[in-house]
Amino acid sequence: MKKILGILLVAFVLIQFFPIDQTNPAPTPQMDFLNIKKTPESTAKLIRSSCYDCHSNETKYLWYANIQPVGWFLKNHIDEGRQKLNFSTFANYEPKKQAHQLDEAAEMVEKGEMPMDSYVIIHSDAKLNDAQKQELIKYFKLIASDTRILNHLPAEAEKE
Repeated sequence: MKKILGILLVAFVLIQFFPIDQTNPAPTPQMDFLNIKKTPESTAKLIRSSCYDCHSNETKYLWYANIQPVGWFLKNHIDEGRQKLNFSTFANYEPKKQAHQLDEAAEMVEKGEMPMDSYVIIHSDAKLNDAQKQELIKYFKLIASDTRILNHLPAEAEKE
């Protein structure tokens, strides 16, 4: 048993020499969702606190990101989040994709899938009450609808 614990301790120490890259891409305010959609400040604050750590290039890495394998899991999660939806590069999306991403964001908040429970355990400011959830859902749906109207895209129900 001591031998197994010793091996595990050595392995734990060794993996600390393989940290994650905590560098965020350079900010591009002219492409950021909150800027291009002129999001009201109260809503922008909710989006920043509940979404931006995983779905933007503005991730704030906390102390636990320096401990492996937690850092590896975190980095993978952030990379996946940015791949699915990146608010920092939102202007790069085609209007159809913008509307679809916002519909999905509203749906994820509505179902309680976002922000993730594992995230709000450590980031209590990201936890949304019912009124905040409704504010985000309404805003995401409004901007998705406006995007469809401005770009002459079919309504959500007509898409499929």
